[in-house]
Amino acid sequence: MKILIILTSHDKLGNTGLKTGFWLEEFASPYYVFKDANVAITLASPLGGQPPLDPKSDEPDFQTAATERFKQDASAQNALAHTLKLSDISAEDYDAVFFPGGHGPLWDLAEDQASIALIESMYTAGKPVAAVCHAPAVFRHTKNAEGSPLVQGKSVTAFSNSEEDAVQLSDIVPFLLEDELKTMGANYSKGEDWLPYVVTDGNLITGQNPASSDLVAKAVLDR
Repeated sequence: MKILIILTSHDKLGNTGLKTGFWLEEFASPYYVFKDANVAITLASPLGGQPPLDPKSDEPDFQTAATERFKQDASAQNALAHTLKLSDISAEDYDAVFFPGGHGPLWDLAEDQASIALIESMYTAGKPVAAVCHAPAVFRHTKNAEGSPLVQGKSVTAFSNSEEDAVQLSDIVPFLLEDELKTMGANYSKGEDWLPYVVTDGNLITGQNPASSDLVAKAVLDR
């Protein structure tokens, strides 16, 4: 089995002057779920090379067994430092795709034409497409075979408005993900803030927040 993990290349948190990027737990936890299942993992990002790490996700309060394992794993660090360029990736080479969150995807992956085309291709081919936390932003412009929003009528979750309020970024992000998914006609639902919550609708798998990341990865393996 071959799984593609696509990370953000965007590192600016709006016009705050602060940095953003991918959220460490949302990469590390699924990475090891896949690795321990002997899955072949390929890492990609819009710009290729080293994706930007959201510095906040590296703070002590947000460390988990998976993040600690990553920090001791030179091979994984090397793989992350050399992600492939997303536009060079062919969807037919992979069995599933997983998007970690962090705020970065709201700016780049949500608008990235290579990402949009890859999602549409893999979903049409009946392959699992998974995203956690802010990464369901990648569905913003994706369409189904009929030309309607890919998530229209689909059950999904993602980082909630209340969680965005809690981190005081509701006025900074380019759009609120919960609102955006509802606008596209998705059946959005959420669990309690910060607790694991995963929604599977066929081959579309979404998780609400960082705590949901390992369960999303396990759902991908189940599919």
